[in-house]
Amino acid sequence: MRFMVMVKATKDTEAGVLPSEEQLTEMGKFNEELVKAGVLLAGEGLHPSAKGARLRFSGNATPTVIDGPFTETKELVAGFWLIQAKSIEEAVEWFKRAPNPTGDEGQIEIRQVFEADDFGDALTPEIREAERRMREHIEADR
Repeated sequence: MRFMVMVKATKDTEAGVLPSEEQLTEMGKFNEELVKAGVLLAGEGLHPSAKGARLRFSGNATPTVIDGPFTETKELVAGFWLIQAKSIEEAVEWFKRAPNPTGDEGQIEIRQVFEADDFGDALTPEIREAERRMREHIEADR
């Protein structure tokens, strides 16, 4: 199973305050543990929402573009990991060992990523094949 692990934004991350050398070192060590265990698939920090945009959809109309910054810090993500784990419990155990990613009060949220089989009959053989070709193309471009 794959899990998206999200570091929730704080006032500091939204202000563009970068991690200290000590925080970067601690996070690097933790990420190295994840790599050695074959758990880490990807992981990055994100720029503040002031440098981002949102698209709001309403039916089939052209989406509305909303430029950052966004005011609800508690709803924002400051960084992420994509990991492979056997269960949500295993993912939680890994991230109990993570250094505090913001150095202050903060949160990490863990959510399972949908897999093809989760979609049941709605994922027809034709859609499944198109998905396979797309993923193959993405991998070839790396």
